[in-house]
Amino acid sequence: METVQLSLLVVAALVLLALVFDFFNGFHDAANSIATVVSTGVLKPHQAVAFAAFFNVIAIFVFHLSVAATIGKGIVDPSAVDHFVVFGALIGAISWNILTWYFGIPSSSSHALIGGIVGATMAKAGTGPLIWSGIGKTVAFIVISPLLGMLLGSLMMLAVSWLCVHKTPTRVDRWFRRLQLVSAGAYSLGHGGNDAQKTIGIIWLLLLSSGYANPGESVATWVVICCYTAIGLGTLFGGWRIVKTMGEGITKLKPVGGFCAETGGALTLFFATALGIPVSTTHTITGAIVGVGSSHRFSAVRWGLAGKIVWAWVLTIPCTALISAAAWWIGHQIL
Repeated sequence: METVQLSLLVVAALVLLALVFDFFNGFHDAANSIATVVSTGVLKPHQAVAFAAFFNVIAIFVFHLSVAATIGKGIVDPSAVDHFVVFGALIGAISWNILTWYFGIPSSSSHALIGGIVGATMAKAGTGPLIWSGIGKTVAFIVISPLLGMLLGSLMMLAVSWLCVHKTPTRVDRWFRRLQLVSAGAYSLGHGGNDAQKTIGIIWLLLLSSGYANPGESVATWVVICCYTAIGLGTLFGGWRIVKTMGEGITKLKPVGGFCAETGGALTLFFATALGIPVSTTHTITGAIVGVGSSHRFSAVRWGLAGKIVWAWVLTIPCTALISAAAWWIGHQIL
């Protein structure tokens, strides 16, 4: 690994840029955590974002840093990473997040960062440093995570429908308004646990490559605290443009449907985080919402809108890779 001792000012600026990405990750993906609970009327928007932000941050006490390790050494060879690569990756990911937020498209912050790392690394050293097994797992979960979310969401909905078949709609609604608080908290916990670790991984790569950390050391506590705090703050400010698309645009949800979608999404995130796989919370919750909607009837899902969202997923990694490669070149001119 390159261990050129950079000026502390440059490293601090790049750490700050990484935390800006982490903030935008929470800001952009807040809709994933709160859309269902807001659209069903269980919480008001300002209550929902505070609720989700709290669980984003306390995820620090729940999950091991498996995803951070994947980002740090499982996507590209760490020896190829320098501060120019980190700069390019972060600029590409932030640019894509802002662009998709502006147009209200629920794309993946996670895959934006991974595409950024890949694009900036290729601009520097070609395809040699890419770790195809790690990239392959990540790309596979572009398909697996929404399908798993959809399967779990639909199975949850069918199970709940069977259990509540003799209960009155009013009683069911009252129960699931309470239970949706549990499922929304679990989903936000999984969101914080998976997504904050991606920024932890890239900051740790930066510190290693710049000589401010040693390969045998554990991740510094201040890095972990800063990253979880940044994503929580981003969620607190909320990406409101995407909330309507996620909460109402794909299918109409009631509290029972919101509970099933959030629970299916949360279980998927817990599973992926335990395996150390960086997945998209956007893909996961979208799949779960589609699963809940299609369990009622196939036509309950607005498949045209769902198709547009899928196209955004497909384009995220190649587009951010291109932006990041350009940003890598710009970084050479200004850093």
